[in-house]
Amino acid sequence: MIPRTLFDEEHDIFRESVRRFVEDEVVPHHPAWEEAGVVSREVWLKAGEQGLLCPTVPEQYGGPGADFRYSTVVVEELARVGATGPAFHLHSDIVAPYIVQYGSEEQKQEWLPRMVRGEAIGAIAMSEPGAGSDLQNIQTRAVRDGNHFVINGQKIFITNGQLADIVILVTKTDPALGAKGVSLVLVEREREGFERGRNLEKIGYKAQDTSELFFHDVRVPITNLLGEEGKGFVQLMQQLPQERLLVAMRSTSALEAALDWTVDYTKQREAFGRPIAAFQNTRFKLAEIKTQAVVTRAFVDRCIDIHLNGELDATDAAMAKLHTTELLMRALDECLQLHGGYGYMWEFPIARAWADNRMSRIAGGTSEVMKEIIGRSL
Repeated sequence: MIPRTLFDEEHDIFRESVRRFVEDEVVPHHPAWEEAGVVSREVWLKAGEQGLLCPTVPEQYGGPGADFRYSTVVVEELARVGATGPAFHLHSDIVAPYIVQYGSEEQKQEWLPRMVRGEAIGAIAMSEPGAGSDLQNIQTRAVRDGNHFVINGQKIFITNGQLADIVILVTKTDPALGAKGVSLVLVEREREGFERGRNLEKIGYKAQDTSELFFHDVRVPITNLLGEEGKGFVQLMQQLPQERLLVAMRSTSALEAALDWTVDYTKQREAFGRPIAAFQNTRFKLAEIKTQAVVTRAFVDRCIDIHLNGELDATDAAMAKLHTTELLMRALDECLQLHGGYGYMWEFPIARAWADNRMSRIAGGTSEVMKEIIGRSL
């Protein structure tokens, strides 16, 4: 096995604490969360107490001020056990960075310390019923009225949608300007006219709340603008490489976990008087997946290393997401097949992983969009 060189000793120590937290505070409760379609707020508060949230938030805003490798550890440990909730990665590594990078000093002081402690949960609202990857086509509007924006529109597929206390809303502030008319606006949970729709019932990711959001004449002060008006599309493009890298990181860890589960199962399960692992077909299938997992791990770790230096571009991130998510689903199907009928039973982790990870080819931009990004670079 090729050793990983990405982490230092302090990251390994942190991993041990994260692993204990996941085993004690996530795994025992996960079935109940899947039934409820949402995790408890208590686990967010406990994660905040343990220092698992927002690792890269600077110390002056209550965060650890650590590097992105700490975020990597949290993502990997949750993926290792197949936990689909809670969505710490979106809160910590997508929402918080927008506020760190583009927020005013007042916005940073108000939200980041609470997000670090798990007292305020973050979400970002991009997709709409008629606009997914095509963000230039969004219909949500924020119209100036004196010192306020008046917001009307609808969002869908919003992770943390039920629990979110602060939402980064992608909206048009000047529809006539196309992409240059897109802005990001912070919307607080308690704003009048801001309503949550149903918690969407999904094929997988059942422990994670995913919601419709509705905005009916929601008034927010102009000071809720995140960064500059009309710069929202640029801000989104700047942050999307990290989001796509997060998907690749989770997918790689999910691939490794699926391989481990399948190796263990095939050694124990017998057919025709011998373990399934004793058949050449099984060994060959597992050998292929093992090779793919090791090569993929090396590639993704290199992408993380490049990202730590601020050099991961849109094309590299797109290739990481495309490769890992497409490979993962092929491998999961093979692993499920090697489980036989039990692979289709929800009580087996391979069944949940197969259902859960199908969305990885869609979230953060579809595989087709990734191919378009990569193709344009050629």
